[in-house]
Amino acid sequence: MLYLRYKIKQSNKIKTDKLNIENLNTKFKETPYFFTKDIYEFYKINEPNIKATTVNWRVYNLIQGGILKRIGIGKFCISKDNIYKPEINGKIKSLNKKLKKQFPFLDICIWDTSLYNEFMKHQPGKYYILVEVEKFSTESVFYFLKSFSNAVFHEPNNEIINKYIPEGKDSVIVKSLVSEAPTQIMNGIKTVTIEKLLVDIFCDEIIFSAQQGAEMRNIFIEAHDKYTVNENRMMRYADRRRKKEKFIKYLETITKSRQHI
Repeated sequence: MLYLRYKIKQSNKIKTDKLNIENLNTKFKETPYFFTKDIYEFYKINEPNIKATTVNWRVYNLIQGGILKRIGIGKFCISKDNIYKPEINGKIKSLNKKLKKQFPFLDICIWDTSLYNEFMKHQPGKYYILVEVEKFSTESVFYFLKSFSNAVFHEPNNEIINKYIPEGKDSVIVKSLVSEAPTQIMNGIKTVTIEKLLVDIFCDEIIFSAQQGAEMRNIFIEAHDKYTVNENRMMRYADRRRKKEKFIKYLETITKSRQHI
């Protein structure tokens, strides 16, 4: 383990031999997530009389020391520092520059649907750059971008996507940005997080038609295996999109199917 893993505040520090970090990492490193009760059972093997309060303190210290990462209520994973960092290509940089010059105070999230490719088994023929802005400004942004290219679409329906959006990566879709959507800044540009990628394909079957069905399941599994996914953040966003209950049920089906793999 790196020394940084052991940097726990002195006021809360407990002996690292009690934390049993090396064995803990070996036990859970290949597990996508686990719960407080699993950690309790882990420590109970060598300390049959260990108290739940003691385990809770150890969990706290493990989180503070960067060993564990909390991804839900009572739900954890081994911290791998696998933060999702999407690629910002030249087209996105160019679009963002134009938009920020024209709309300097507008909240803009911009990204490319080809970001899903690393999680998919079959690659789609169409890719879009999504420009998400505050609802009141979608038409203004659409007409502004339309002055540079004909391949710009405003909240397209299924028919427009199938008939009029060409193959390739140059098409731009302007749509509303859901308030409090989980975003991050990359190279000075506001773009998506892994949580937003996952919730968006679940909530929008039209724009993300190529990512539905078995592919969506692949995307969710691969994303969780490769990166740290904050479940609380996902749930808050799903709730903002009014799909929280359905989203929870979908996640449960994935969890159950993985138990039989």
